[in-house]
Amino acid sequence: MKHKVNTKWMGNMKFNALAEGHNIIMDASEESGGGNEGVRPKQLMISALAGCTGMDVISILKKMRVEVQDFNVDIEADVTEDHPKHYTSMHLVYSFKGNNLDHEKLEKAINMSQEKYCGVSAVYKKTMKITYEIKINN
Repeated sequence: MKHKVNTKWMGNMKFNALAEGHNIIMDASEESGGGNEGVRPKQLMISALAGCTGMDVISILKKMRVEVQDFNVDIEADVTEDHPKHYTSMHLVYSFKGNNLDHEKLEKAINMSQEKYCGVSAVYKKTMKITYEIKINN
């Protein structure tokens, strides 16, 4: 199995990645020679992790018959000062809203995502520390 993405230069520092029919615009800040018309590539790495684990967690919770009213994954990543600038760690905050949410089930779903299902997390864990916390808002 292979995944393919075509990325086309659109001038200056702007690129359009076409992934399975979906466009993702990337650009640099104006200070870096871009037009600030898209997301930065490294921030896509964070978004990929949030989307991957988020989809896992929601899927697992549905199978557990846990009804979540609202769900959000916030990620804060530490970046090196020197080039090549890269992430050294990521901290995820899983925020849930719902009635009578079972903390143990939420924890189990997140652990299953982090340890078994999320391919993005599996790759990132090989190069950096990934931590998380759970917040429940009833």
